[in-house]
Amino acid sequence: MAGGHVLFSHFPTEWAGNQVLALWNSLDVQFLVYMLGGFMAQMIDGALGMAYGVSATSFLLAMGLSPAAASASVHASEIFTSGVSGLSHLRFGNVNKKLFRSLLLPGVLGSIAGAYLLSSFEEYNMYLRPLVALYTLYLGVRIIMKVTARNRKREPVKKLGVLACAGGLLDAFGGGGWGPIVSSTLIAKGRNPVYTIGSVNLTEFFVSFASSLTFIFVLGLNHWQVILGLVLGGVIAAPIAAFLVRKIPLKPMFIFVGTVVIVTSLRTFLKATGAF
Repeated sequence: MAGGHVLFSHFPTEWAGNQVLALWNSLDVQFLVYMLGGFMAQMIDGALGMAYGVSATSFLLAMGLSPAAASASVHASEIFTSGVSGLSHLRFGNVNKKLFRSLLLPGVLGSIAGAYLLSSFEEYNMYLRPLVALYTLYLGVRIIMKVTARNRKREPVKKLGVLACAGGLLDAFGGGGWGPIVSSTLIAKGRNPVYTIGSVNLTEFFVSFASSLTFIFVLGLNHWQVILGLVLGGVIAAPIAAFLVRKIPLKPMFIFVGTVVIVTSLRTFLKATGAF
């Protein structure tokens, strides 16, 4: 009540209404396109635990945004989309709390370091992308080989903190990679895809929040229409994807995850090397 009194005392309702109307009138047809891009990217990420950053960044680059603007917009929108996605997975019982706790702090620290490095050494990003793409391509092949093998054994994942830190750093520095690196590695080791995807998605909210604050502090925040479109589309898709992840059989999910990782990795590698 006190907060509301202070708010409306300093910002009258008439002024607030005019600001909302001006915001609405400034939206154009491209805003709906950004919403569609956010919806599709979050459907992929929420159902597979990866590829939101890759999908959304590729979409924005195709729409004509610069790499820096695309990366900043995607990370800002991921605060909201990953938050809704993480809560949805938590609601549907898709989260392994022990795995979540193991990934949280290292992932956040890695994302802060990656965002700062990208802001300071953006010109070196071209050398990192092909290496990350080759690694995720290898993981995609391993996932498919594992699901088609007759005797699949679950391998223990050592040094989860190192994995999460690397995933957070490369996600912020490379414009995406938290899901493809962390989820792919865990699934390739034989972990249950449902709990892996749910835990990684919930952790992604905190990773995105940390990297976004770093980007805003260093670079500032622009392109609000792009961010708002991605957020609204992603928020709509998040609970749908979290519900569908429990309805998909495990073997097709493994194959689909592996295929998506291979395709996105090949595309990223070819674009980074100038062959595509």
